Amino acid sequence: MQPAEKQENTISEIDMKDIVALCKRRGFVFPASDIYGGINGFWDYGPLGIELKNNLRDLWWKHMVITPPIGPDGHPLQIVGIDSAIIQNPKTWVASGHVGGFNDPMVDCKESKSRYRADHLMVYTSGQDKWAAIYNEEDAAAIQKRLKKLGLSDDLSGYDIIPFDKIDQSDYAKIVGPDTKTPGTLTEPRQFSMMLDTYPGVVRDEDSKAYLRPETAQGIFLNYKNVLDSSRVKMPFGIAQVGKAFRNEVTPRNFIYRSREFEQMELEWFCHPDEAKKWRDFWFEERQKFWKLAGLSDDNMIMRDHDSDELSHYAKEGLGTVDIEYRFPFTTPGYGELEGIAHRCDFDLKQHQEHSGQKLEYVDPERGNEKYIPHVIEPAAGLTRGILALICEAYTPDPDRPSGVYMNFTPRMAPKKAAVLPLTAKDGHPDKAEKLYMDLREDFAVDLDIKQNIGKRYARQDEIGTPFCFTIDNDTLQDDTVTVRDRNTMNQERIAMDQVHSYLSEKMKA
Repeated sequence: MQPAEKQENTISEIDMKDIVALCKRRGFVFPASDIYGGINGFWDYGPLGIELKNNLRDLWWKHMVITPPIGPDGHPLQIVGIDSAIIQNPKTWVASGHVGGFNDPMVDCKESKSRYRADHLMVYTSGQDKWAAIYNEEDAAAIQKRLKKLGLSDDLSGYDIIPFDKIDQSDYAKIVGPDTKTPGTLTEPRQFSMMLDTYPGVVRDEDSKAYLRPETAQGIFLNYKNVLDSSRVKMPFGIAQVGKAFRNEVTPRNFIYRSREFEQMELEWFCHPDEAKKWRDFWFEERQKFWKLAGLSDDNMIMRDHDSDELSHYAKEGLGTVDIEYRFPFTTPGYGELEGIAHRCDFDLKQHQEHSGQKLEYVDPERGNEKYIPHVIEPAAGLTRGILALICEAYTPDPDRPSGVYMNFTPRMAPKKAAVLPLTAKDGHPDKAEKLYMDLREDFAVDLDIKQNIGKRYARQDEIGTPFCFTIDNDTLQDDTVTVRDRNTMNQERIAMDQVHSYLSEKMKA
């Protein structure tokens, strides 16, 4: 049998509501605290969602730590892993600049009680008395619909479009907010901290306040010296970490894309300052290869350099940041950030050296014992955003099959690699199916599905993205062969039962 051709997935034609519905129906992602109506910005991962998340996390860890890339010199890179605490000494976030600078300009609506980021609002004005403030992420159709609701023209060419924070304060009285029909309800922008705080211990005052980490990177910088002292690494080398981070997003939106609790996969690559560009270019290429390996297509990814006004404080003096962006259904025809490859310069280590009093210079024996603070290249990916990209990429409508859709995950990313399906729940079929399941489960995530008619079970496996189904029937009892059904093509063939393990092993390499 020829390998299945990947079906075309036109992201722009997919309704995000359909993806969200499938994710809940089939157990990928649930609203957190669902029985109580949920809590905005937080999500739970169901039986299939956690398998998908673990597959992406493990692939990243393998390619970063277990079998790191081959460097420009033809030898494997030195990369080790850590798992740092979510709550660190509060001085960490003072040194990193988060306490003083991790703020966004926010706008409140006095009527709807909603809050918006000022830099996410665009004001549409055509010289009329009533202007409309609209989210700049919305597409043309949504903007036109909003304008018509306000009794304004939906001809977008007739408007001047101005960022909210560039509007003169005297004009606020004319502006209608995104969730109201009344002009003049929006306040002027004011700074709002994105740090989520907590109070470890028994005392709750400013002196005992700590923070949930807004990024995993600082835990790596805090352990830079510990790793050097305890591991046999030398410059250049990397420290990798996967873990949760928390940001007090004012307007969590677009499903799990922008939430208050999320997971990151971050590498801090330490190198000599003179080699920063070489390593930035290296990681830029490597990270593109990774996302293609995970199953994302070139058609839905772009690479974009940050403009000067987008750069983080740690990147302003260096080579900047380049983003790997993905075309999500809610960003089409545009793109949303999936991963950034940043040159953090020596900012973080210098800051922690100054604030902690600990020497963080590296003495380089390969350069005549030269002392320097390493520069850092940071490939930082969103694990939860990566999951969403894989789900969007895999979602493939197909009106010719009973499920109406199938999830075209690559075999290595699929939550279930195969399903074992007895044709009936009698005549010895279940016993034979359980034997095959037991033979496979040590090496593969396999689903043993016995109930319902075979067509409904195929439909379920299509919707959860299982690449291969092995069906046990009367012929199996006679000759120990099974039917293999390919998810993408729905083609079927017979193979020997004792060849199923090797068959799957080979397919997992695709």
